Amino acid sequence: MSDRYAIDSHKLIYHPKAVANFLDARDDWEKMKSIYPLYVEISPVGACNHRCTFCAVDYIGYQPVRLSLPVIQRTLAEMGRKGVKSVMFAGEGEPMLHTQIDQMVMAASSAGIDSAMTTNASIVSDAFVERGLPLLSWLKASVNAGTSETYTRIHRCKDKEFERVLANLKRLVEARDKGSYTCVLGAQILLLPENAAEVETLARICRDEIGLDYLVVKPYSQHLFSVTQIYQDVMYHGYADLQARLAALNTGRFSVVYRENTMKKHDQSATPRYERCHATPAFWAYLMANGDLYGCSAYLLDPRFNYGNINQETFSELWEGEARRKNFKYIREELDIRECRLNCRMDEVNRYLDRLVSKDVQHVNFI
Repeated sequence: MSDRYAIDSHKLIYHPKAVANFLDARDDWEKMKSIYPLYVEISPVGACNHRCTFCAVDYIGYQPVRLSLPVIQRTLAEMGRKGVKSVMFAGEGEPMLHTQIDQMVMAASSAGIDSAMTTNASIVSDAFVERGLPLLSWLKASVNAGTSETYTRIHRCKDKEFERVLANLKRLVEARDKGSYTCVLGAQILLLPENAAEVETLARICRDEIGLDYLVVKPYSQHLFSVTQIYQDVMYHGYADLQARLAALNTGRFSVVYRENTMKKHDQSATPRYERCHATPAFWAYLMANGDLYGCSAYLLDPRFNYGNINQETFSELWEGEARRKNFKYIREELDIRECRLNCRMDEVNRYLDRLVSKDVQHVNFI
């Protein structure tokens, strides 16, 4: 099984109580307001040391802002008490640029929250290796080429950065194995015309030179707010041979997760999916580096999805507040999902919930 972590699917099926509460609440705000997210994405910093050609959040501008450690410690503790199950440190900037990222991971662990990270892996501090890595569920590095030249061109970064990233990943693997930590270590590559010929090379590097657990090969998804538009017409139906070659690289220890399902949905963008977003504002949230809490990462800076700021109010006050109530009403009554990002992070969750809500399968009682 190449996708043992269900990366190309969803895992909401493992939270039946949360789904039952959602189905019971439906359009009732008084019930919905106390349903807290299972998963929250957190952006520790707004700055980034790369300027990737495909960056979806380039429109935000890589602002030099960062979350205050005391504020995020308080917020994570509150999230844990309210039932948040996981957080991913990623965001509109590079999370490793926050010098206290290890303490944020520790705060999540203390709150009983699983934590993970998506990073470009160009910066890895001793403090993170010693105190953060042992507590992470997984870490995934964005490595979008198999050679230094192509990597530098796509990531628009300094020369020799590719070699630095590979060395950092190898260091993480060695530390993980030496400490017998449970953190799963992987990489991902956005399949683009510039790097398609190097995916196999990267997979072999990840498997044989670094010792990662997996490499994800995923499609590009055009963010409707992005400044960059150069990949909006990329299609993926012509990569069947690549998929087969990558499958041959799988072993009992290493797997290539070729996101075939997501690529098919990308190419079939005109196919109807569902009429309403169900995941927002119930199952997830996004915390920006400036402290603003959003209901959806596809609508950052859109005031309709902004619930307020954790520097001024508590997480509970924001989650149960008037701004989220208005967003709840807007999503149910006005939002046209054709305005939404194709293959958004909650797409598979929404497809699952839509089947439960619409009951498009007949004779459901005959289990």
